[in-house]
Amino acid sequence: MINNVTLTGRLTKDPELKHSQNGTAFANATLAVERSFTNAQGERETDFIRLTASGKRAETFAKYFNKGELVGVEGSIRTRNYEDQSGQKVYITEVAIDKTHFLQSKKDKQQNSYTNNADPFAGAQQDNAPEIDWPF
Repeated sequence: MINNVTLTGRLTKDPELKHSQNGTAFANATLAVERSFTNAQGERETDFIRLTASGKRAETFAKYFNKGELVGVEGSIRTRNYEDQSGQKVYITEVAIDKTHFLQSKKDKQQNSYTNNADPFAGAQQDNAPEIDWPF
């Protein structure tokens, strides 16, 4: 079976690094990926894709990548579920990162308006999915 995903987009916030009870590092973030076509109003829509990494890859991802940065990601789609505090089953689909790629130079990052406190996602419509507290 084949389960490969390649994405290019901008991080909506700095990756969040956490550790499980046994000390394994986990990082999660959301990647804003602009669609390659326009909607009926002539606008490009954006998909917000949940990313996850574990171990050394998670530590590296959290250390070197930041909000607004243009990133290339290779990985696979993963699904999981858990029961929340109210007993509801929560289903999650995410991309487990295998490789990350810097898609802009340090110079471009420094000159980029995203590093000057401008919000690169202002006006972008995220779905109404609640922010998930990662159960480790």
